[in-house]
Amino acid sequence: MNTQASDSRQAVRAAAQWLALLESGGANEQDRANLQRWRDTCATHEQAWQKAQALRQRFADLPSGLALSSLDRPDPARRKVLKCALGAVALVPAAWLISRQLPLDAWRADLHTATGERQQTRLADGSALQLNTASAVDVNLQARRVKLIEGEMSLTVPGDSPLTIQTRFGNVIVSRSEVCVRQDARGCRVSVYNGAVQLQPLHGAALALRAGQQVSLQAAGAGSISAFDTLAPGWREGVLMAKDQPLGGFLRELSTYRPGVLRWEPELETLRVTGSFRLDDTDRVLALLAASLPLEVLSRTRYWVTLLPRKNSV
Repeated sequence: MNTQASDSRQAVRAAAQWLALLESGGANEQDRANLQRWRDTCATHEQAWQKAQALRQRFADLPSGLALSSLDRPDPARRKVLKCALGAVALVPAAWLISRQLPLDAWRADLHTATGERQQTRLADGSALQLNTASAVDVNLQARRVKLIEGEMSLTVPGDSPLTIQTRFGNVIVSRSEVCVRQDARGCRVSVYNGAVQLQPLHGAALALRAGQQVSLQAAGAGSISAFDTLAPGWREGVLMAKDQPLGGFLRELSTYRPGVLRWEPELETLRVTGSFRLDDTDRVLALLAASLPLEVLSRTRYWVTLLPRKNSV
């Protein structure tokens, strides 16, 4: 994709996020000022914002016309329900455009990625930061802190001045090391690729983690140390790797890189999959699975896909 097309796509996504933030009712005056500054930055931003507004209006106008006669009826309960429904429909464009994206509290982050995106950044101190799909971080180099708000990040710190990765379940102190941290609502997994890091769980004693080791941090403290999966870091090169892995687990991971809905029948869970799959084309990944396993892909739309057991040929 050329630079101009990439910039335009990012502007459209940002406009959808701004629109949803305003419609959510959670925007404050600072948010509105930041939106205006974003719009004023370049013509591409303003054009994307106007398109998002026009799309919202198209969706908002349609049900209003269809429901006009119903709204004129004297039944107060009916009118209240319809008005609520119309308000929800007005949110559809923004909600759909950002579906499977980050929660509202992550849109204000210093760095973030949408579903299916990955981002690599060189920080001012020379550290290398990578974000996986649907992830967000705040960076404060003055305080030597990176806050993982959502998702997964990889951090390489070449110098002796430590950087602290702050998570909801504790801190990871990194210097002259390479580490990956993946966080969700239940906990976070810390994996060390090179060097060693210090962990400070919210509860329990601090511990050290060396290259080749990983541990899960949860609200109650740290779990047991184990060897990490050497295939897991493949996302940093845009590859999802599997070695005799149950298909169900593979598909759950793949679905985090796809907008929309990916479903499959329970009997497909235990099929085994092996291979390296490019994350920049998840439709092709599904096609490759269908070519090598007894399953077929049913696509209702680009955003609603179901995998079914392949029917026996007569």
